[in-house]
Amino acid sequence: LTPKTSAFVIIDPQTKLMPAIFEGDRVIKNCVQLLCLGQILSIPTVVTTQYAKGLGPLVPEVACAAPGIAPLDKTSFGCFGDENFVAHLKEVAQGRDTLLVAGVESHVCVSQTVLSALNSGYAVHVAGDATSSRTRENWQAGLHRMDRAGAVLSSTEMMIYELLGKSGTPEFKAMLPLLK
Repeated sequence: LTPKTSAFVIIDPQTKLMPAIFEGDRVIKNCVQLLCLGQILSIPTVVTTQYAKGLGPLVPEVACAAPGIAPLDKTSFGCFGDENFVAHLKEVAQGRDTLLVAGVESHVCVSQTVLSALNSGYAVHVAGDATSSRTRENWQAGLHRMDRAGAVLSSTEMMIYELLGKSGTPEFKAMLPLLK
């Protein structure tokens, strides 16, 4: 992974959805870390909501970690089923061929987005610990499906350290407090 070829896609961490998500606090914490890394390394980031009128806005922690990034609201489960998402991604992530994906729900919106991204020619990495579903079984089924389809499953820290590349840099020092 390199910052210059990557873009983050954070899917649907919303106020009315996250309380029902298996280990939702873990997902929020890890999404926040990825968003902070995106800011530090200037990695383009797209954040979505699923029918915000019904499922609410982004959880405050995620909204605060994504200053200046307006969430794209969608009704299609997979992000690539929304024309605004596709156009926005092409605009903000021009020349990027790798998507770094996190969010909810693993077996619905995340997996459908990942499958479409793979079919669109993107390399896709999923931070498995920054995703979940309402049940552990559906979270794991979603991860398994994405893995079998060709996505690279890793963790939040694996992405962070791979994108940082080395210690001792100003970027590493900026991320370090979030990693302790």
